[in-house]
Amino acid sequence: MHLQDLFKLSGIAIVVIGFAFRLRTTLVVVVAGLVTGLAAGLPLFSTGGLFDAIPFLTKPGQEGIIDMLGRAFADNRLMTLFIITLPAIGLAERYGLQEQSAVVIRKLAAATVGRLQVVYQLFRVLTGILGVRLNGHPSFVRPLIFPMSVGAAEGIFHASSAEDLPEDVVEEIKAATAASENYGNFYGQNLSVVQAGILLVFTVMSGLGYAISIFSLVMFAIPIASISIILAAIQFWLLDRKYRRKATTPR
Repeated sequence: MHLQDLFKLSGIAIVVIGFAFRLRTTLVVVVAGLVTGLAAGLPLFSTGGLFDAIPFLTKPGQEGIIDMLGRAFADNRLMTLFIITLPAIGLAERYGLQEQSAVVIRKLAAATVGRLQVVYQLFRVLTGILGVRLNGHPSFVRPLIFPMSVGAAEGIFHASSAEDLPEDVVEEIKAATAASENYGNFYGQNLSVVQAGILLVFTVMSGLGYAISIFSLVMFAIPIASISIILAAIQFWLLDRKYRRKATTPR
């Protein structure tokens, strides 16, 4: 491999270093894209604009890096629609959405932290099968599933509020609710023929010359999704068992 080819991989190093130092994700990714493009010999701008007079910024017949980034953002602008939901979620939280959801769960004796995660994961798998995108973390996990899980934990530990719960329990509940969302969304979206993930796999495989169908990819994804549900159910059952044992142990 030539030295110039190694420079083309510099974007990977920038991403690793940026994430290691916890820099802003958007800044790290954009800088990595710019450095990789420049190392590959791409111009910054496409021809036909204000920068045609500066030779090293444009090259005839080649699309510029800045133009690529702008086109990618425009093509995927629907991904940012979840921002519209944030004011509504903020208002709902301001007027007690989290508190009321926790109150409702505390009244259900059968509700536990683990059972809520299993139910929510199944719900996310179902929405994935139907091809519905929910942006679960900002729309469901933070305003609903997490406070409901905390309410269930308050019932187990006989606590009057979240402040009375052990700090490590609250942090574990945050991780469990995030895991439930990720499990259900990641594997559930592969069970739909209209989701972007399965379409991406189909496009790549077809481009490599493999004769496959979208439905065959979905059929192969069913066992994986089923295994994820079973393993997650075991994980959340063990979490409930841990909390029951901890609740009966004198502090």
